[in-house]
Amino acid sequence: MADPVSPTGVEAPSEVDVVVEDHQTDVAIDAPRWAALAAHTLRAEGARGELTLTFVDVDEITSLNVEHMGKEGPTDVLSFPLDALDEPIAGEPILLGDVVVCPAVAAEAAPDHAGTVDDELALLVVHGCLHVLGYDHAEPDETVAMRTRELELLCAFHWDGPAPEGFRQEQDG
Repeated sequence: MADPVSPTGVEAPSEVDVVVEDHQTDVAIDAPRWAALAAHTLRAEGARGELTLTFVDVDEITSLNVEHMGKEGPTDVLSFPLDALDEPIAGEPILLGDVVVCPAVAAEAAPDHAGTVDDELALLVVHGCLHVLGYDHAEPDETVAMRTRELELLCAFHWDGPAPEGFRQEQDG
């Protein structure tokens, strides 16, 4: 895979590799763009390795949510860390983990949340990557730290400037 390119045209170095899979037809996905956002997010956090970013339909995210989180119904994003938090083994590939996003759920939430489907998807990609790297929002102080970092990364790599008016970060999970 060629080095991903950010929306600003800056190449993300190859020490981070993001593989994008699109298993849904509800929302058109610009795979190189989302790969670049994920790569820049991971690199900004000092991560090295491979991440899989998969876009799925409502049925698939619902099934994954029940199976892995024990929660009924669909969700917008799920993260599955693998080697991200472990010490790397010399000569072994580093598999950071998987981020699974449901664009249909994102599209439904966008008007009352991030504002646009584009901004909602960007938030979910960054949010999922941060979860893979160990960020959480179970406690109030963790929530503040995670949302602060999300906003910094979105401003740097998604908007190339301040957040648009009306952007909100609050998430259910």
